[in-house]
Amino acid sequence: MIEHQLYIQTRFRSEVLERLLRVVRHRGFRVCKMNMNQTSNGDNINIHLTVSSERPVNLLSSQLTKLADVNSVEILNQTSQQIRA
Repeated sequence: MIEHQLYIQTRFRSEVLERLLRVVRHRGFRVCKMNMNQTSNGDNINIHLTVSSERPVNLLSSQLTKLADVNSVEILNQTSQQIRA
């Protein structure tokens, strides 16, 4: 499995996290870590998301940018992880 780290900036809406996680799941990625912080003005949230999959992370990134409340998606890095069954 390959781990990918994403930095996502979104507008603060109650449903944005649900939509984001639904896209992650539907695109065949598994959430490994997630850290979310609200900005000082309270209008936006910053999400650091680590996901894993054999699929190219660009498939996920392009779908996340299409979500209405997402301002930006940045791919930070990717690392190979050996996962035992």
